[in-house]
Amino acid sequence: MARLFTGDRLVIASHNQGKVEEISELLAPFAIDTVSAGTLGIPEPDETGDSFEANAALKARAAAAASGMPALADDSGLVVPALDGAPGIYSSRWAGPAKDFHAAMARVHRELGDRDRAATFVAVLAVAWPDGDLELFRGAAPGRLVWPPRGNRGFGYDPIFVPEGGSKTFGEIEPARKHKISHRARAFAKLIDDCLAGR
Repeated sequence: MARLFTGDRLVIASHNQGKVEEISELLAPFAIDTVSAGTLGIPEPDETGDSFEANAALKARAAAAASGMPALADDSGLVVPALDGAPGIYSSRWAGPAKDFHAAMARVHRELGDRDRAATFVAVLAVAWPDGDLELFRGAAPGRLVWPPRGNRGFGYDPIFVPEGGSKTFGEIEPARKHKISHRARAFAKLIDDCLAGR
């Protein structure tokens, strides 16, 4: 049985403002006050894991240890089977030090060529407590890639990803709609069931 989150303050272990805002919005109905690792001056640890789970755990544990508060981390990325799963856990690194996701999307398009455009967004959420306890939750959103990019909502690879059964990219749809169908929303639904039950 998963550990229940009973506090009212949580560190979001990210320096990615788009990710912090999205997670904060998902947590809003539960009366949980969030603060980002960046706001607290907690440095981002090197993501040395070989999976989304390992990297999410690493980030959550580092933020919980540094802050003395429970921490929620997300490791997510775009998995393209025709690229042998790339960019995968290296999705943010494909954007380079400047976090230029236009360049990252162009690289995906270039390397994919005329191969199958199926893709899946994957998110793993990790909740870590200062005492070392950890819970992990995985969500996935299958879909396909389009070119050129469409829409300026969301962040990262959202403008080139159309979720299964849809016609608009994550960059075009309303945030409220994305919060119902995204990989992060699906992981979050599992977190709610296991850690936020009864709030």
